[in-house]
Amino acid sequence: MLFSLAYRMLGIRADAEDVVQEAYLRWRDAAEEEIRSPRAYLATITSRLCLDSLKSAQRKREVYVGPWLPEPLVGPLEQLSVDMAESLSLAFLHLLQSLSPPERVAFLLHEIFEMPYSELATVLETSEANCRQLTARARKHIQQKKRRFTVDREQHREIVEKFLYACTSGDPAQLALLLHQDVVLYSDGGGKARTALNPIYGADKVMRFFIGIIRKHALEDYSARLTEVNGEPGAVFYKNGALAQVLGIEVDEAGRIIHIFVVANPDKLSGKTSLQL
Repeated sequence: MLFSLAYRMLGIRADAEDVVQEAYLRWRDAAEEEIRSPRAYLATITSRLCLDSLKSAQRKREVYVGPWLPEPLVGPLEQLSVDMAESLSLAFLHLLQSLSPPERVAFLLHEIFEMPYSELATVLETSEANCRQLTARARKHIQQKKRRFTVDREQHREIVEKFLYACTSGDPAQLALLLHQDVVLYSDGGGKARTALNPIYGADKVMRFFIGIIRKHALEDYSARLTEVNGEPGAVFYKNGALAQVLGIEVDEAGRIIHIFVVANPDKLSGKTSLQL
């Protein structure tokens, strides 16, 4: 639970693990009378450590090259409820980044982990009324941006498969059938891999971007594989046998791709979970 919270907050596996380790050490060294509820105590320590970590992370992201995306978790995860799985998706984690750190803590702890406002007030060191306001603002923002439909898992997988085929075949007509007219592509290379430096908006521009990549690179050097990415159908790309990119997509109710997330920053492809295939 603590890793799940920290990862949703920070988006980087190693950072989340460090926070959970530090939370454990503080819990181990705490006086027994300080701890009325181990779960609440550990959630409080973890959340505060995440808030501290986000302050330094914010400075780094101000000079980050291109869009910043979370480190992907690739491969089957433990059985998750629908709500818990959705809150792990790349699309949802990317949306969380648009919240302020306190709003993110309030939303995750109350809406996802069902922490009462009385405990949340202790975590954020503020009043219950302020916690309600933080949660309400975060919920409103999420509801305005978040998809309001659920795509069948098998349908989602089929769309990923068709997208991979359309890309590798270099057929613009096939790509056009799959993309929503307002599709947005986010690609994270971190200045260490060649990706788009800004989000790409619209089906025509996204289509031309992928067709350009296909024409520019030797396809025989690449291979793709369907897998799970943050609990949803996705894909991994290899170049000369080495993991080069992780792909996640968000699909609308009509089966059109509305968001594409490509993580190519090698620093985010080296974690042990990222290689669970």
